[in-house]
Amino acid sequence: MRWRGRRESSNIEDVRGQSGGGGGFRIPGGLGRTRRGAPRGPIRRASGGGLKTIIFVVIAFFILRSCGIDPIDMISGGGNPGGSVVRQTDQTVGSQEPFGGGSVSSNDEIKQFIGVVLAETESTWSGIFQQQGQRYPEPKLVLFSDSIRSACGSASAATGPFYCPGDSKVYLDTSFFQTLERQLQAQGDFAKAYVIAHEVGHHVQNVIGILPKFNKLRRQMSKTEANQMSVRVELQADCFAGIWAHYTEQKGLLEKGDLQEALNAAVQIGDDTIQKRSQGYVVPESFSHGTSEQRKAWFSRGYETGKLRECDTKVFGG
Repeated sequence: MRWRGRRESSNIEDVRGQSGGGGGFRIPGGLGRTRRGAPRGPIRRASGGGLKTIIFVVIAFFILRSCGIDPIDMISGGGNPGGSVVRQTDQTVGSQEPFGGGSVSSNDEIKQFIGVVLAETESTWSGIFQQQGQRYPEPKLVLFSDSIRSACGSASAATGPFYCPGDSKVYLDTSFFQTLERQLQAQGDFAKAYVIAHEVGHHVQNVIGILPKFNKLRRQMSKTEANQMSVRVELQADCFAGIWAHYTEQKGLLEKGDLQEALNAAVQIGDDTIQKRSQGYVVPESFSHGTSEQRKAWFSRGYETGKLRECDTKVFGG
């Protein structure tokens, strides 16, 4: 992707290297996201401080629910359509930067790259919204390291990139790009750009009302039903990322091989591919993001047409 020397977005919040990022909403005794099969500690009687913590958690629970965020899904580590593009894994994520490494600085290359990609998404979606007589509210993108707290609760680097509809921000630990290249076999700068564009696609869904409606409906759904709807939400975000790629090519910013990098990334983060890689078998009813072929197909559809109406994944049926 020809990104060097282009405008960078002013909507980047860089909190990498800052302490205290891992606070926020927690369940007493841990982050709330436990690995399956992890032993539980003994049940203890609540002391004065423990009782205050429990009261705080209960209040936080209802606040999140009123914002359209399902705390139960956060606790279980389930598929949040505004969440990470890959499932949480037990793999250790490195801290070296994929664009050459080195210490974090305000002028590092990876930040510049992300800033340019975000700026290009702003240009694309502002134009699309303007054609419909609307204004596009630009999202913020937060760069963090190790852990972060958002309006959707706390998350670690292992969570992967995610969008939080509660504060309209995309969250990204840049070490994920190293995971994308080394562990998920998705190399190239346009693979990284696809990840960012996918999360921005969730922001678009939030603005046009898809995510709020989904978050409301899934409270009455079974886990299987919620997963099925989540797949359609995620595939639509892939299609939206493809629309961005369509207009990016029209600007002459794509280089030879860029499209293939994005398509390969879509394949590598499909539910079936990730499950095969991590556990050796596939559990279709647990899919929450879509198969490799589905993700590739919907990205391609957005890329080939550049039209919002072609991204109708029947999120709510019909």
